[in-house]
Amino acid sequence: MDAQGTRDTAARLRSICDELSERFLERADVVRTLVVTLLAGQHSLLLGPPGTAKSELARELTGRIDGAAYWEILLSKFTAPTRMFGPIDVAALARGEYRQIYEGRATTAHVAFIDEIFKCSTAALNETLGFLNERIYHPESGGEPIRCPLIGAITASNELPAAEDTAAIYDRLLVRIEVGYLADPSNFAALVRSAVDRPVARRRTTVELAALRHAVTEAVPAVDVPDPVVDAVCTLRAALRRREIVASDRRWRQAVGLLQASAHLDGRQAVAVTDLSVLTHVLWNAPAERPAVEREVLLVVNPDAGEALDLADAIEELEAQLDAMAGQSREALSEWVIKKAHNKLATAGRRLAELRAEAASAGRSTTAIDRITGRQRAVRARVLTEALGVDASMVQERL
Repeated sequence: MDAQGTRDTAARLRSICDELSERFLERADVVRTLVVTLLAGQHSLLLGPPGTAKSELARELTGRIDGAAYWEILLSKFTAPTRMFGPIDVAALARGEYRQIYEGRATTAHVAFIDEIFKCSTAALNETLGFLNERIYHPESGGEPIRCPLIGAITASNELPAAEDTAAIYDRLLVRIEVGYLADPSNFAALVRSAVDRPVARRRTTVELAALRHAVTEAVPAVDVPDPVVDAVCTLRAALRRREIVASDRRWRQAVGLLQASAHLDGRQAVAVTDLSVLTHVLWNAPAERPAVEREVLLVVNPDAGEALDLADAIEELEAQLDAMAGQSREALSEWVIKKAHNKLATAGRRLAELRAEAASAGRSTTAIDRITGRQRAVRARVLTEALGVDASMVQERL
């Protein structure tokens, strides 16, 4: 594929990101991260409660890859390996032949969606690890392992692994994305309206499987990683170690491919420090570590981000105060809003908008600032609803 074809593939993938972000509210960062992960030939985990569109998003994304074989499964502790990789051919067995039917199973998939990944049965564990790690499957009848054409797997779970055996799978999922319910009341109102509105025709950009494969195997690995980016990665590692958050050398090495994929998706031939934003979804092990990782990543990506992080702390403090006032009278809550919450949330909202504009104009990532802005809007909605009894979805952004 020539350079123009490579640029066209990246442009198509950006269009896919835009289209899916329009459809799946508050999921722009999730969508982009999933696309970057596929471009890097890695696997991702969507971690969140039921009803957050994890499986729908995975299907819609993989449905944009023309020619790709898609396979999905909902695992349980009783899922047999043959159900995943190929059932026994009963007709052949009647003739005294032992063989499996691989068509339509994980063994022939280019993209896989594995729901409830940590409910993988003990019997299927080793085969699943081989499938994810090495893209191979060992047939039931023995013989040479089968090479699987898997580009990447999108997995999902409502909870982290509790058993030690499934922790091995968790370790192989390079990208871990927390997905929650909608926070912005206006987006929730749009979701409710969509249940009764007539479906509208949407753009549907696709990308050819061969073009995606070329990007994964040729274009992304060719993206340059300049020395300032290496220095930034080293700085980030040291900052996380001071917080006692340690990722393995293997995870850091694999993360470089994500940085290259991020740059390629944006149409660049070299990684920039702003690409480190994707590492927010890579370097934490437990969800409790994610805010600290996000903070340190943001400070490296945008050295002037300290103010945005301070605003995030102030917003969280206001929400904690609101929680502590549960059960108090409407008069007491109203007084608290007038004297404290109103001005602080309004100031935070305005300043976050300014910081976002400054970051965008300087070519820096706005992902973390957007997430903090989302928290500001969610706390604002709670204040309006719980303290003042106002329908937040019907009020303009003034608080």
